[in-house]
Amino acid sequence: MILVMAGTSDARELAIRIRQAGYELLATVVTESAAKSLMEAGVPTQVGRLSEAALVELIRSRSVQAVVDATHPFAEEASRNAMAAARTADVPYVRYERERGKFAAHPRLSFVDDYEQAAELAAQKRGVVFLATGSKTLQVFAEKLVGLPDTTLVARMLPRKDNMEKCEQLGVEQRNIVAMQGPFSKEINQAFYRHYGVTVLITKESGQVGAVEEKLSAALEMDIDTIVIGRPALDYGVVYTEFDGVLAELGQIAQEVRR
Repeated sequence: MILVMAGTSDARELAIRIRQAGYELLATVVTESAAKSLMEAGVPTQVGRLSEAALVELIRSRSVQAVVDATHPFAEEASRNAMAAARTADVPYVRYERERGKFAAHPRLSFVDDYEQAAELAAQKRGVVFLATGSKTLQVFAEKLVGLPDTTLVARMLPRKDNMEKCEQLGVEQRNIVAMQGPFSKEINQAFYRHYGVTVLITKESGQVGAVEEKLSAALEMDIDTIVIGRPALDYGVVYTEFDGVLAELGQIAQEVRR
């Protein structure tokens, strides 16, 4: 049994490849929509956030032989839990991480290490700030930007009830919420920026599959200040950016288990 921690479109494709290679597997995801996508592809799926202890119990109860962590590049807590659980349960941990984007130097482009730095820099710039980092860290930006003079926070996130409730609680006005599921083309991103009169974009270095390049090129062509949050610095150990590498690693693990 292979445990695949999924939730993104590329993680779904990896899970399908692993299943097609003949492995029994179970995928774990956080949202019902991600689960539906996997189950429609015939991948057994469990929904819900898992603590380290819950992961250890799952690994042991299902006789998991390896953990494949294909969570989002910014799902830091999930990856830490996965690595710790694999060590505790004494099973191999394999990280799949989508490739990083390629960024050319640009006078409008700034890089920061975390959400707090991004919020502080945006507060210095002010204007219409378009937040394309999702709902999880919305509070960090709302605390710095909502109510700040000469500043409007526009937040783009998944169209879910809990996200709308969070916006209301944090003071993000309904007219400044873009509740749509991406990824989006450069043209659609530019339409958003024009509509709101965006002067600052905040995004994450999610990688090529995360369409970060479309967001950046759209903003920089329009002379919009762009703040990119770098990926968390985690020591994953065994890391692959291609599906074939993960499958080859699983093949080696399977051989060792049979010995």
